[in-house]
Amino acid sequence: MTVRDLSNNLARQRRVLAVLVFAAVLIWIDTSILGIALERLADPATGLDATPGQLQWAVGAYSLLFATALFAAGALGDRYGHRTILVLGLIFFGAASVWAAWAGGAIGLILARGVMGLGGAMMVPTSMAIIGATFPQERRAGAIAAWSASSGVGVALGPLLGGVLVDHFWWGSVFLVNLPVVAVALIGIALVVPNPRQEHRRRPDPAGLLLSTAGLALLAYGLIEAGQDTGWSSPRVWGTVLAGLALLTGFTVLEWRSSEPSFDPRLFRNGRFSAGNVAMGALFFAITGQMFYGNFYLQGARGMSALHTGLAFLPGAIGVAVGSGLGARLAKRYGVGRVSGTGLLVVAAAFLANLGFGLHTPLLLFCAVGLVSGVAMGCAIAPTVAAVIAVLPQDRMGAGSAVNNTVRQVGSVLGIALLGTILTTTYRNRIEPFLASLPEPVRAAASPSAEHTRAVAAGLGRPDLAGAANDAFITAMHVTAASAAFAAALGGILLLTAFRARRPAPEPALAPV
Repeated sequence: MTVRDLSNNLARQRRVLAVLVFAAVLIWIDTSILGIALERLADPATGLDATPGQLQWAVGAYSLLFATALFAAGALGDRYGHRTILVLGLIFFGAASVWAAWAGGAIGLILARGVMGLGGAMMVPTSMAIIGATFPQERRAGAIAAWSASSGVGVALGPLLGGVLVDHFWWGSVFLVNLPVVAVALIGIALVVPNPRQEHRRRPDPAGLLLSTAGLALLAYGLIEAGQDTGWSSPRVWGTVLAGLALLTGFTVLEWRSSEPSFDPRLFRNGRFSAGNVAMGALFFAITGQMFYGNFYLQGARGMSALHTGLAFLPGAIGVAVGSGLGARLAKRYGVGRVSGTGLLVVAAAFLANLGFGLHTPLLLFCAVGLVSGVAMGCAIAPTVAAVIAVLPQDRMGAGSAVNNTVRQVGSVLGIALLGTILTTTYRNRIEPFLASLPEPVRAAASPSAEHTRAVAAGLGRPDLAGAANDAFITAMHVTAASAAFAAALGGILLLTAFRARRPAPEPALAPV
């Protein structure tokens, strides 16, 4: 190969990577941008009058479809070409964004968010496959690292963009920001991205897709329903939870017996692989719950604008980016267990610090806790993801990476379901005595959430009731934060135990962070 050919090849690789990174930013922006609009969506006057359960589904539907469709998307890419499935994913994402922006009700928004999650799931494994086919072995790790860095950019941009759009337009505009990204990405893909197929094509797994999606959906439904004036004793709650667990058990048995499983449970026979994935699931469980109540705390209880809320979350996003590089270097010196396990324990301590947050807590303290928590998250995620993939044989690393992505998304689904229910249930128990004297229709209108209570208080001219709503929410936030801290602490202890031996950590570029 001549020098000119080599230069042209390198330039082509850079163009392909630039397009894939640009498209990936879309996925990560959408994981964080909706949180800024939740307060507005719950508002009976300017939003959709959404209940807490509906908001939980609006957040969780994205992660649910994202988690369960990852493996099917990879198999379809093997068969029909990864660029083809990537393009379809972008089209789904763009169309669902338009649907979500003009959703006439909460149900429409939830369905649109599910389709967006499906589109996102079609983009991740196909992008990884295209990078693998485009870059030689010696440059592939760096390309995956650059693609992974898009997550930090998207997570940081999401709240800022959402804040500007919600303050100056309407809540639906947070979805329309996706359309220019989709359009530019589609043009770039058509011009420079190849369409690789695998010689060995994985078989589609419709039974596994159906069982995993239905099982996770039923489990999430039962957990969310427990917070909607139903209670844990209702058959509608425990019945759907048990049904969901049964379907997920059937899915596991089906995949275990399959010669070509889409989700390979046999990988969990490796202790470090199991511990690392469970710890990451616990971390994302806690993060999702914290983001859920954090937006309501700043915008609802404290009355901050959407933009100021986005700025308040920025130190945490910056901390994750800083911590990712720092954690990889520290893990080489001190070992994965010490660095990642300690990182998760620091995250748990940061969540416990939320118990000191009130209506008049200095915003600087909130940002400082967020920065520390973000750095600790980055230090935990990057070495752990690299380590759990590195313990597998070379030919199983791709399957391990897919499992790791799925476990993190499942953690997010369960976090928004269970921690959101803890938030809602605690709030209702706390506000109930203050609503007892109101007529039944008014009490029913005020009880679902703090946003509904404040709206009723404004209509009645009852500032004391609005104050009671804020106090009840702060208490509910503290209980939820303690629950999130407990989950993160368990993950930290698990990592410290499983990775006791001091071993150098591989580069985090082996798998997307």
